[in-house]
Amino acid sequence: MKSVFQPAALPLSCVSVSSGAQYITKSSVLNISSCPITYYGQQYEQLYVNITSGYVTVCFNGFFSPETGGDCLVQHSREIHLNMVPVKICQPFRTVCNALLPSMYPPGTVISSDPETCLSLTCNETAVLHTSSCGPLERCQGNNICVLDATCTVTGPTIIDVHGQINSIQDRCAYSLFSTPSLPDFQVLGYFKDQRRKDVSFLDSVTLRVDGHDIHLEQGGRVQLDDSTLTLDSSSQLVHGVQLSKDQTGVTAKLSLSNLNISVFFDGDTAQIHLEGPAGSSVEGLCGNSSRSLSDLRLSEYSSTSCEMQYSEPADSTINCTSVTERCNLLKEAPFSSCNSDIDPEPYITACTNTLCKYPAVDGLNCQFLKAYARACSLHNHTLDGWTSKTGCSSEVFCQDRTCSDHEFCGEKTVGGDTRCFCRAIFASKYQANNSLGDPTVCKENSASLTLVGCLLEDKDIDYSALHLNDPTCRGQVDELTHMVTFSFNSSNSCGTEVTTNNSQVIYKNTIMTQNSSSDIITRHDQIYIDFSCVQTQPDIKTETFRIRDSSVIQHITSGVWDYTLTMQSFTDAGRTQAVDFSTEVQLDQKIWVELKTDGLDGDMVVVVTDSCWATDQPSPDSTPRYDLIINGCANPADQTVQVEENGLGTSNYFSFNMFQFTGSSGDVYLHCKLHLCPKQNNCVPTCPAAARRRRSARSKYEGEAFISMAWTH
Repeated sequence: MKSVFQPAALPLSCVSVSSGAQYITKSSVLNISSCPITYYGQQYEQLYVNITSGYVTVCFNGFFSPETGGDCLVQHSREIHLNMVPVKICQPFRTVCNALLPSMYPPGTVISSDPETCLSLTCNETAVLHTSSCGPLERCQGNNICVLDATCTVTGPTIIDVHGQINSIQDRCAYSLFSTPSLPDFQVLGYFKDQRRKDVSFLDSVTLRVDGHDIHLEQGGRVQLDDSTLTLDSSSQLVHGVQLSKDQTGVTAKLSLSNLNISVFFDGDTAQIHLEGPAGSSVEGLCGNSSRSLSDLRLSEYSSTSCEMQYSEPADSTINCTSVTERCNLLKEAPFSSCNSDIDPEPYITACTNTLCKYPAVDGLNCQFLKAYARACSLHNHTLDGWTSKTGCSSEVFCQDRTCSDHEFCGEKTVGGDTRCFCRAIFASKYQANNSLGDPTVCKENSASLTLVGCLLEDKDIDYSALHLNDPTCRGQVDELTHMVTFSFNSSNSCGTEVTTNNSQVIYKNTIMTQNSSSDIITRHDQIYIDFSCVQTQPDIKTETFRIRDSSVIQHITSGVWDYTLTMQSFTDAGRTQAVDFSTEVQLDQKIWVELKTDGLDGDMVVVVTDSCWATDQPSPDSTPRYDLIINGCANPADQTVQVEENGLGTSNYFSFNMFQFTGSSGDVYLHCKLHLCPKQNNCVPTCPAAARRRRSARSKYEGEAFISMAWTH
């Protein structure tokens, strides 16, 4: 160890003294008889060191006194160095100054320089000895040249930036991990998502933005270029200037831009960004300064609108934080300790304990932080032989080549066992709140379907391939991307659907169940019965008025979650091709055909029955006077002009009558019809009695002949 005392601007060389350690206090006498100092021709075997406020004096013939002076060296205390580090009181002292150098050095002189370490000793402009070397993010590559050599680690929810500072992501948003002003078209993004707990987020994927293209490094070692999946192996593949490769440890992307070499590694859990380039290169993003406000680096354009929502969950009582801390502190023991001088283990230990004291050590998390530190060390040429055997970890990637959907993550079925895709906690919570396994029934025109969530089925140990509808041949279809399982039936294949009525509703019901064997009289597995149905409500009263408004009445009816449309329209011909519109003139006693038609009903399962139709001279169907055209599904026997066709046979029917007006009214006629739906399996055709036909007497045109335009309101 060397200690340099600097009197004024005179540097001193140093040699070892006696082997026994000596200590400097405020007033110390040091024995240097083993290596006496000759100063201006006189030899001294003792040094008198005195430390006062702001000054240190080293004298040869007694302690320094401002009044008497003496043979002394006086120096500001901040300029005393021990191995180029400021001397502290009571610090062990093994060396002292031996002799003055032959000559003085003018300011600006480089006294010594080591090109292999880039360490130099200079007499600076203020005549003070100054030591310089490469910066904290740099290394010496020889020939006195310093280069940028920095690593940023993102693992779990934690960012350890290039300065060794840490930050933790609490939400599920996208963030800028790395960028630099010298490369405006390059950026590294990190996406965070929840896994088993809603209140802990993990790095889920990494994206490299290069010249307008996105290279996505995703879970399971999957790599996508924009929307196309790439197939990679250990051989480098050049994609838009980026060298991509994949092995059993993860995916690596390397590129060189403007003399800056960038390496991005991702194994599904940890991302490490290694930078090599000119000294002084700027590093921005969370990797450059993780203490920056997260809102400044959050990328809303790449995040969901709800990504910032915070969740809270009860603490996990099964976690022993003491044993977790012991596990994390392995980073200060061999073989990791051989790297501690180059890579500070404390940020990794903090990240490890903060996460594992809150989140269970499953899904490889027990090794994740140790593995991240080991790889950071490997980037600085530390191999850490035997670290995997000591910790019981593997350097290989967890869940390699297993692809889970966006609402899933890859985890262990049992600790250290097989893996599968689990539902993310936030996604699963909306189903767990209702104790359901999937989404509500979707009822569309002529079909119904129910979709179950694959990862929720696996949570219940349910094999979707053993499930079927009432008809055992109707089984679920799996979406290979989302792992959702859909069961459905339609008019072409009812799959054993049961159709029933309940007052004003028609109900279509089916059941998802486990496969049964007729020969089994007992079972030791859970029996699954999931009923789902679609409901059609009966239509409301339909009203038609002969006024200049619209040419037809269209009503959109929502029955539960099954929609259909009911239309009432009038025509002047039996073929129902000449529709009445606002320009049509209808005369009294002219025959009119009215069609009631539906769209969106399954004609193989349900029919429409017109119960009654009547007319009023006011918009309200309950107003008086009232004139009946259809009663109980049959023509009014008192009006021989009324004819009802195809009632109860299909999803539409029609009737006809001769036009009339109410006596003493203004001429407005409002037509109202009431209908209902009937399962086709029933006999839905109304039974109408034979009735004597009586002809309505036509009014004379002199008794109030009217020419009106017809249209519908409702």
